[in-house]
Amino acid sequence: MVKDNYILGVLVGLLMPFLGFLVFYEWKFGAFTLEEFLDLLNRQKSILSAMISISLLINGVVLTIFFQKQKDKTAKGLFFTTCIYAVIAIACKWYL
Repeated sequence: MVKDNYILGVLVGLLMPFLGFLVFYEWKFGAFTLEEFLDLLNRQKSILSAMISISLLINGVVLTIFFQKQKDKTAKGLFFTTCIYAVIAIACKWYL
């Protein structure tokens, strides 16, 4: 049984986007080496925005699961990190 606490939610919220990054990399750029992909990411900032959007989507799915299991504290921690990622995504779109 998963504990219900804020710290767990924050940790899950921080880790899930990395899963999203890996899924996006394998799905769209699996033919590239990681070094080539990072270079492309540096040159085309729109790709970074798309990756963050996928990560937010994954966080949203996990958030919904925690709310359905009535793990409200964990879901609140996850929501907090999702909001931070959303601000980063908006900043990337506007300023990069």
